[in-house]
Amino acid sequence: MTIVKATMAGTVWKVLVQEGEQVEAGQDVVILESMKMEIPIATEVAGTVKRIIAAEGDFINSDDDLVEIE
Repeated sequence: MTIVKATMAGTVWKVLVQEGEQVEAGQDVVILESMKMEIPIATEVAGTVKRIIAAEGDFINSDDDLVEIE
């Protein structure tokens, strides 16, 4: 199991995956918005999205959990 974490503080602008979806290594799973910039966050592993932890509109800090991949 792998947890995709935020690389910086910001607002979750868009969640690009759904629970149960297959993802590939390097695939963007969440887009954060910080200082009017969109920052894509990618998974480093392939697998199945087990749980989406952060919802669109949530403010998150650097290193917060976003998505769980199994």
